[in-house]
Amino acid sequence: MATTASIYRNGNYSKNSLITNNNKVERPPSVNSNPKNSLKSKSLRKSAPAALGAAKDDTGVPGRVRVAVRLRPRNAEEMVADADFADCVELQPEVKRLKLRKNNWDSDTYEFDELLTEFASQKRVYEVVAKPVVESVLDGYNGTVMAYGQTGTGKTYTLGRLGEEDTAARGIMVRAMEDILADVSLETDSVSISYLQLYMETIQDLLNPTNDNISIVEDPKSGDVSLPGASLVEIRNQQSFLELLRLGEAHRFAANTKLNAESSRSHAILMVHVKRSVRGRDSDLSSENGNSSRMVKILKPPIVRKGKLVIVDLAGSERIDKSGSEGHTLEEAKSINLSLSALGKCINALAENSAHVPVRDSKLTRLLRDSFGGTARTSLVITIGPSPRHRGETASTIMFGQRAMKVENMLKLKEEFDYKSLSRRLDLQLDKFIAEHERQQKAFEDEIERVTMEAQNRISESERNNADALEKERTKYQKEYMESIKKLEEKWMMNQQKHAGGENIPGLKDESSNAISNGKDSRVANMEELAEMKKRLQKETLLRKVAEGEVNILKSQLAGLKKSEASAKSDISKLQKMLEDEARQKEKLEGEIATLQSQLLQISFEADETARRIDKGGSEEVLGGLDSLMLQVRQPQINDSGNGEKASIAKLFEQVGLQKILSLLEAEDADVRIHAVKVVANLAAEETNQEKIVEAGGLNSLLTLLRSSEDETIYRVAAGAIANLAMNETNQELIMAQGGIRLLSMTAGNAEDPQTLRMIAGAIANLCGNDKLQMKLRSEGGIKALLGMDRCRHPDVLAQVARGIANFAKCESRASTQGTKTGKSLLIEDGVLPWIVQNANSEASQIRHHVELALCHLAQHGEEASATIGVTKLCMVNTKNCKLAGGCSKTETITIIKSLGQQAHNGINRSFQSRF
Repeated sequence: MATTASIYRNGNYSKNSLITNNNKVERPPSVNSNPKNSLKSKSLRKSAPAALGAAKDDTGVPGRVRVAVRLRPRNAEEMVADADFADCVELQPEVKRLKLRKNNWDSDTYEFDELLTEFASQKRVYEVVAKPVVESVLDGYNGTVMAYGQTGTGKTYTLGRLGEEDTAARGIMVRAMEDILADVSLETDSVSISYLQLYMETIQDLLNPTNDNISIVEDPKSGDVSLPGASLVEIRNQQSFLELLRLGEAHRFAANTKLNAESSRSHAILMVHVKRSVRGRDSDLSSENGNSSRMVKILKPPIVRKGKLVIVDLAGSERIDKSGSEGHTLEEAKSINLSLSALGKCINALAENSAHVPVRDSKLTRLLRDSFGGTARTSLVITIGPSPRHRGETASTIMFGQRAMKVENMLKLKEEFDYKSLSRRLDLQLDKFIAEHERQQKAFEDEIERVTMEAQNRISESERNNADALEKERTKYQKEYMESIKKLEEKWMMNQQKHAGGENIPGLKDESSNAISNGKDSRVANMEELAEMKKRLQKETLLRKVAEGEVNILKSQLAGLKKSEASAKSDISKLQKMLEDEARQKEKLEGEIATLQSQLLQISFEADETARRIDKGGSEEVLGGLDSLMLQVRQPQINDSGNGEKASIAKLFEQVGLQKILSLLEAEDADVRIHAVKVVANLAAEETNQEKIVEAGGLNSLLTLLRSSEDETIYRVAAGAIANLAMNETNQELIMAQGGIRLLSMTAGNAEDPQTLRMIAGAIANLCGNDKLQMKLRSEGGIKALLGMDRCRHPDVLAQVARGIANFAKCESRASTQGTKTGKSLLIEDGVLPWIVQNANSEASQIRHHVELALCHLAQHGEEASATIGVTKLCMVNTKNCKLAGGCSKTETITIIKSLGQQAHNGINRSFQSRF
């Protein structure tokens, strides 16, 4: 939004001035909108606060109470009664000033953050007043939206209108819940509400009327206020929320007075609790090879952000003589005025930095303790009427808003670790490990049993086969051996018998001689036969030796089988030993898991202790080495041990060292790089650090990131850091010499996020203000890059584009005045005039201001430029009536040219010829 962008200048926050009764008072710096890093950002995140997004510790960041004024139109009674009188107030939305008339000649002037006329729509009111607060609540901060004003000026209409007949009339409550439900995920996040009213100093539950005396409980350590007795209803959809609002409005007290037919007699308070899980921050558990030490290192509990939105519809202040209250209505009016008076005293004390703030004077101030001077981001809308009869009440309301603008809150991110979720994850992971271990152990035992049975079967079968084969061979050779011996004995006996028979027969000499000769022959035959038998015996001996060799082979095979059996038994024993080791490992894992659970409890206890120490204003740094550096970069804000206020970023600079911070710009972890860039950007915002950053090579590192990174967040933050460095003239020349403008132009062509484009446009706009770099900046595409960012149409981007054009035109005007430059303006040659005509009537005052400056400077380039600028100004006046989107029709242009005279005809004709 244009209003939120108006505080930002050249990548820094600037202070505005508050004018009250013609006296200038310095206004505190505002915390304005700027988007976070989101992978995945929705339309609602377009204006999320930059300072809020960067604050990740408990020190918080300052955030002034923002105040908007809404003027109610005249009602029917005022139309008649005040017909002859002018309105007592005059709004000037363009300059955010309000004039309160004392009389026809004199008036007091006041300045506010936003002025909403009687014609402002409900949507406009929501976007200006409540939407930045809702976005902060979604980011984990507390937020408050409150309406204050005289009775009958439209507070309930602004906040609590349901818009059942006309959706455009929906109030802040309904629109805020629509944005919240659109941004959260009901699967991981939760939204719940409480709806209360403060009536006659008693807190009553509008969702449960029987609960009519709720007590306030304050945390003695943190000071947080809670209402444990109030109903807390979870919201799942918009329709159920509307039904609850109807129920609460039906139970709210109202009465008919002279000033308002339906005057609220109680303060209504809607509390919306948003609980969101931070994705992408917690690591998954690891089970690789049972490496428990690795699991301990990456074990991080998930983070939960809790934001609370408080919408307060205050009962209207009233004067008894005007409201005509009497009886019980009078008592109600007294109670309302007392509580509002107590609230005014607290705001006065906070605005004057008083040592004592009387928050306990009323239950209203106790409930709003966090909204004024606390940790919530607060927006206040004060409602006033135009009637001069109620000028006193209007002046009182305006002064209330002026004092509220001086109140400074310290915004704190509400983050905490979700130990319950981590415990559930550990239990599930433990069950998974145990089941997996048991499954593996069962499979291992089954495999061992199968291998053992198979080995035993093979051994038994081998033994049986060897025994059968050995027995067969032995029987075979033994049988052959016995048969051979038997045959030899039989032959030997036959030979002996034949020989004995021949010698015992007498008288047969011839026969004897024949027998002798025959005996000799038979002896020879026997000898031959004996030799043959010997040969056979040798053969049998050889066969026996062969059999014995085969038996030895079988015995060696049997020995090998026995060795295999022994080896199998050894493997079985090893497997049994491994089983025993697994069992011991299981016991060890169970012990480590128990140790982890005890460590979780210890971490929880230490976290609580740390939170308590931080609340008391002190902390101790116990981080060391590179891990300490990374943690410090992720949490750049460090608590100051002296007074508990936000420590300067320079403390991190001194403790860590610039070289270590710059080295993290090249880290592999994307989160570390992003946080390191944010730290460098914050350091570059201080002029004293800029020279050190450039000397240490920080500018080179930032340009390298723009060249090599593809992350939109790094684009945005690096461009913002370069914009801060570009405020120094020496740094501007270095940026141009290293091709910075070309890199910025390429990044602008690739970026889509409006806030990234805003940072790039701011950097180029700073470079446009250097007289020496004009030609080089134009030749490297700087002006065309500025005009190309017009595609975004975001007011913040357009304001920076207009500022760059104005700076460039200023340098050209100075060169033309000094005589160092002649001829036509480079801006006019690059086609800037159609862009000026298109954006001259923008609703954003910033854009109009820079466009007017650019036109004034461009008009210094001779008669042709002056005539061209004259037509351009006429086009600016008549843009809404033009027939073409880019300006006037051809006929109308010719008419304007003739009205300026023939002297300017040629120059104007050449300047506008390209448009037709």
